[in-house]
Amino acid sequence: MTMTAEETGLPPREAMEFDVVIVGAGPAGLAAAIRLKQKAAAAGAEISVVVVEKGSEVGAHILSGAVIDPIGLNRLIPDWKERGAPVETPVTEDVFLVLGPEGDVRLPGWPMPPLMKNHGNYIVSLGSLCKWLGEQAAELGVEIYPGFAAAEVLYDDNGAVVGIATGDMGVGRDGQPNDAFVRGMELRAKYTLVAEGARGSLSKGLIRRFDLAKGHEPQKYGIGLKELWQVAPEKHRPGYVQHSFGWPLNNRTGGGSFLYHYGDNLVSVGFVVHLNYDNPYLSPYEEFQRFKTHPAIRDVFEGGKRIGYGARAITEGGWQSMPDLVFPGGALLGCAAGMVNLPRIKGSHNAMLSGIAAAAAAFDAIAAGRQHDTLAAYEADVRSGDIARDLKRVRNMKPYWSKFGTVLGVMLGGIDLWLNTLISGVGLGYTLKHGKNDAASTGKAADFKPINYPKPDGKLTFDRLTNVSFSGTNHEEDQPVHLKLLDPKIPIAVNLPLYAEPAQRYCPAAVYEIVRDDKGDPRFQINAQNCVHCKTCDIKDPSQNINWVCPEGGGGPNYAGM
Repeated sequence: MTMTAEETGLPPREAMEFDVVIVGAGPAGLAAAIRLKQKAAAAGAEISVVVVEKGSEVGAHILSGAVIDPIGLNRLIPDWKERGAPVETPVTEDVFLVLGPEGDVRLPGWPMPPLMKNHGNYIVSLGSLCKWLGEQAAELGVEIYPGFAAAEVLYDDNGAVVGIATGDMGVGRDGQPNDAFVRGMELRAKYTLVAEGARGSLSKGLIRRFDLAKGHEPQKYGIGLKELWQVAPEKHRPGYVQHSFGWPLNNRTGGGSFLYHYGDNLVSVGFVVHLNYDNPYLSPYEEFQRFKTHPAIRDVFEGGKRIGYGARAITEGGWQSMPDLVFPGGALLGCAAGMVNLPRIKGSHNAMLSGIAAAAAAFDAIAAGRQHDTLAAYEADVRSGDIARDLKRVRNMKPYWSKFGTVLGVMLGGIDLWLNTLISGVGLGYTLKHGKNDAASTGKAADFKPINYPKPDGKLTFDRLTNVSFSGTNHEEDQPVHLKLLDPKIPIAVNLPLYAEPAQRYCPAAVYEIVRDDKGDPRFQINAQNCVHCKTCDIKDPSQNINWVCPEGGGGPNYAGM
């Protein structure tokens, strides 16, 4: 039940009524909004749709490589080229490298399963694409509220979801309203579609409340780190796509990299580390910086300049980790449900397809006079349609990689991909399990040695705080810390002696520190202003003691062209 104003001691919220409320202005949420309006126009009907977005503007919190498969965009807006979508660089060359400490091996293209090839795909800024999709949605009459964080799910007396409430503004660090206090709004709806991305705070609560993960494998994650560079013109190869795995990660640590050339001499360089790594001394950020020094990589950036930085958790569990998608009054869309195709490093196409499917189910339900019930048609569509066909084929890649390491795991996974390609996604008929979550994969510090990472040179490699300044991250200082410790004693009493407190290293924004007083006694410090909303701490903390909740709306990164 939702607490009353009397119970909170705060003034009552104002409420607005809509047919559909959508949380998150990413590919899934915006596709759902657009399709709802398209279906209403085709039926000569009216439907009220609102999208709430915690970023300061649409696209501000969007971070991806990105090479997109245009299947979702084609289905949503077939004439996107004529409408001027920022999708302009087709992939012209597709390269896979295996990196060693000094050299590299280029894998031939012929053994690659067809789904691993990028012919027909496009290199884009996903943030720019979402901004454009937001404009298309607004033209159709969708109300979009950027800068408002969806902080709470609203329920009726029967336990069905009836909307969301945005967070209060102007709450001081002590939790008390200050002079700038503004009460959040209740946005009530017949259906609420949650499309807030990987490890969303509302999604996590909904999955737990409705037991949506029952019967499914634990969700698995990676952390994706990205820099945007403007390189020297003679080193720019528009349409060139390069992926790699291997060095600097060891064989038992999963991950890989990408370089995408597009736009005005732009290169997106990214590095993904699977969060089931065991060494608590490993720093994904430092591994990314070290990767750029490889002889096969560094030459691209000589004479160039880094112009952007960001980091984001990526869902990697795939088909077997996708929870039930529907609950009374709403549904989970896109990465909120984990629809990334890991070997393809792509999720935006499935996110858009899920938005289209959810919109169709919600529109039909509203047209039939229904509300606050379960959108079974959406679940059925995802479990049997294009999303299922995409994810089922690759379902065993991650478990193979995790169980057998990079070299053997990728080989076995490749064979499995071919089998699933040749036998219509069925393969040999088995689905491997993931087993434990990523936090439980963290080993004890006593079993590992600290890693001596090289110091940044300030030209090719950078320290975390300098890079964070290129993410546009900003939070109102006088607000409650949005990184909640379930037990404030655990970082020092448990995580420090057992795991050397890995939060100091897995966070890509230097949010967490161990500081010592004059006597040498340690204290756990949270620099919440640095947070880029990647959610890694919520996932990887070995004691599962950190709960990421939304800060005040409009805070966080302000990615430009990422």
